[in-house]
Amino acid sequence: MKATKKIQLSDHFTYQRLLRFTFPSIVMMVFTSLYGVVDGIFVSNYAGKTAFAAINLIWPMVMILGSVGFMFGTGGSALVAKILGEGNQKYANRVFSAIVYTSSFLGILISVLGLIFIRPIVSMLGASGQLAEDTAMYGSVLFSAVVTFMLQNEFQSLLVVAEKPNMGLWVTVAAGLTNIVLDFVLIGLLGWGLLGAALATAFSQVVGCIIPLCYFIFNKKGVLRLGKPGWYPKELLKSCANGASEMLSNISLSLVNILYNIQFFKIAGENGLSAYGVMMYINFVFISAFLGYSMGIAPVISYHYGAKNTDELKNLLRKSTKVLAVCSVAMFGLSELLSKPFSAMFVGFDETLYQMTCRGFMIYSVSFLLSGFNIFSSAFFTALNNGFVSAMLSFFRTLVFPVITVWIFPVLFGLDGLWGAVIGAEMLALLLSTWFLFKNRKHYQY
Repeated sequence: MKATKKIQLSDHFTYQRLLRFTFPSIVMMVFTSLYGVVDGIFVSNYAGKTAFAAINLIWPMVMILGSVGFMFGTGGSALVAKILGEGNQKYANRVFSAIVYTSSFLGILISVLGLIFIRPIVSMLGASGQLAEDTAMYGSVLFSAVVTFMLQNEFQSLLVVAEKPNMGLWVTVAAGLTNIVLDFVLIGLLGWGLLGAALATAFSQVVGCIIPLCYFIFNKKGVLRLGKPGWYPKELLKSCANGASEMLSNISLSLVNILYNIQFFKIAGENGLSAYGVMMYINFVFISAFLGYSMGIAPVISYHYGAKNTDELKNLLRKSTKVLAVCSVAMFGLSELLSKPFSAMFVGFDETLYQMTCRGFMIYSVSFLLSGFNIFSSAFFTALNNGFVSAMLSFFRTLVFPVITVWIFPVLFGLDGLWGAVIGAEMLALLLSTWFLFKNRKHYQY
């Protein structure tokens, strides 16, 4: 039987090759979201809706602190892939090493600051009583592991640049299984509740960090290898500027989630907070496919941009648009079909909460028709090393437009308007993404 040829960044990408190359990143992101879902199911069913609300309340802050990893991962991988496309592997390895060491140091610093200010953070989020205690405890455990969370996200992008997307997939599977097994043991068997969930998540992040770290240290024949520390301030600033859109996207998304939490708590109380938490878990499952595709294709775009292969840039954009269109329709249909079963898994024990969640799911899922193209558009400009446009798209999609709609829609349509605010935000983002793509097509010749 003939072995399947290894796909390289320099290849011409057909639909089959495109899907084969991005498939590991897609599965990796979907699996990451799924083990988060398992975490939520265990907590909601074994520890109750107050503990579940505590996770939903603090998780946006964890994402804000860990967003530096997304910045270095996306911005750094685009720069390193571009340098590889220019034919300078030695220089690419030096920049890669500087990125890993710098982000590790920042991760430790962020972790310490997070632990120091955990109580003020909880107070700022408006929690009190048992909800405040649960939120502080869960947050403290995850803040302790922020550096591994950052590096895990960073390595997902860098393993694709190293032409090891399958390894990224298996690392994610290993981390996910660690989380699921520990959830079962610590929450289901030992009854540790929220503490067990926090420890399970933290240990899974350690696994997701250590395995690729060992590969980059000990592997001598790969495209990228972690070497001696070096100081490359210009390249680091370039990585930060280029990846700022992804960091901004995660920070903005987290801030908007906090705003959503406040609005849901105001309109529907603790039930509203829990219902929105369910939607956020399910939302991540569906959009993770778009995130995985964008993550997987970005180094290919960066490589051909560096190699000045404009024909392949046109090919990648055209095929990606068609793939995303088909996937968007499929995601919407699937989410409508699964709204009731998914809601039952989380909150089937409470009929009022279950009905509220199902209703919200049916409305929110319309956004999946639009979000894939918006996510890809931002990643596309990041891959072209245009951090400004990418940051603008992310800033408006994840912060400006949602803030506008989350305040206006509930006034007009009540609780349904709060669920539908994301649809309005994605529609506005789609118009902006389309405008930027047309405006820059002659400059990049895609």
